[in-house]
This record gives sequence, structure tokens and C-alpha cells, in this order.
Amino acid sequence: MRALLIEDDPLLGDGIKTALERESYAVDWFMLGREAISAIGSESFSVIILDLGLPDMDGIQVLHLLRQQSTVPILILTARDAMEDRIGGLDAGADDYVLKPFNLQELLARLRVVMRRAEGRASQLLTLGALSIDEARHAVSWRGKDVKLGRREYALLLELARHPDRVLSRPRLENLLYGWGDEVESNAVEVHIHHLRKKLEKHLIINVRGIGYRLDSQAQ
Repeated sequence: MRALLIEDDPLLGDGIKTALERESYAVDWFMLGREAISAIGSESFSVIILDLGLPDMDGIQVLHLLRQQSTVPILILTARDAMEDRIGGLDAGADDYVLKPFNLQELLARLRVVMRRAEGRASQLLTLGALSIDEARHAVSWRGKDVKLGRREYALLLELARHPDRVLSRPRLENLLYGWGDEVESNAVEVHIHHLRKKLEKHLIINVRGIGYRLDSQAQ
């Protein structure tokens, strides 16, 4: 899961970034709207968190430009609490609206909701064959037994589970696991897949040679 964070307050931005990384997100954090618009044109993200009070551009203008390039869920963060501001943000293409100050746990819950909604799911529990993932608790079970995963192992498994039986390329998975500035080994995805197969079941994640990986939704 890769998040694009657009927030010009250093303390708040650092706090959000830290909280997201603890929840297995890779985070690209920008303080300027123009930087974020450039990033959305060249990278793939799972969700966008947008502050409206940016120093270089109006947040609603940034929202319009982001929406022209992407259908990724967008959650607005702002201190603007007037009803017309909230309506304007939602009408401009935002999926949700969180007022500052806010509780980080609520922010994380709202992010899960907008991403589930984008996937057409209502439940936080994702069940495929013998695999079960509880997104709210970051809990994974296989054949009824809990499985402990590392942060990137969990993020990789969740991305595959969100697109069952669909082949996801190695570059795409790598892009979602690592943000800008992260050092990425050439075989990073393969290493995480290897660990997942050892902890779960080898046949759960299938290697489609030369293309990528897919999760077997019927695996038992």
C-alpha cells in the first residue's frame, strides 16, 4: 500500500507519515502541490491524503488536477470547517473529508474505508479460500491459524489479495511497497514472496514467469 501525503506542516506531516508506516504503508510525502501533481503522473498510489492549505497552490485546485490524472481515493485534511468548503471538496472529487485536529486512529480507519469503497467491498474482513485478512487489526490467518507477518510482507499479501487471481507485475508490487528514497534490492519482491510462501503455503502465490505474481483465491 503506497500513500501520497500532501501536507506542508512538518510536525503533522511527520506524525502522519510515521503512523502510516506503522500500518504497512509506503509513504511519499510532499509539502507542495506542484510536487504532488508531478508525482501522481509518474507513480502508482493506493490512496492520497491532501491538505487544502498549501503554500504554493490552493488545495481545491490541486484536487482538480489530481482528479484529472487519477481515480485513486482522495481524503482531504483541513482546518476549513465551513459547510461550503466541505461540500466544495467533495464535489471536486474527494472521497472523504477530515477536519483538523483529528485522531490518527480515525484517519487510518477512514483511509481503510475509502480504499474498500473503491474496491467495491463493504467489510474490513477479506476472505479468500483458507486465507483471511482483517485490515483493521492487521491480522492474517491461514486455515484458521494466526500468521505473523512483517510490515512489507503484510502489505504485499494485502495487495495481492485485493486483486485475487490477477497477475500483478513485479515493478508494480515494488512500486507499492517502497516510497521515494527507500533503498530497494533488485530481488526485494522475490524475497518477500519467498517468506510469505514459507509462512503460508507455497501454492497460494503463483509465479507467472516473466510477468509477475497472482494470488489463488481458491487455495486451501
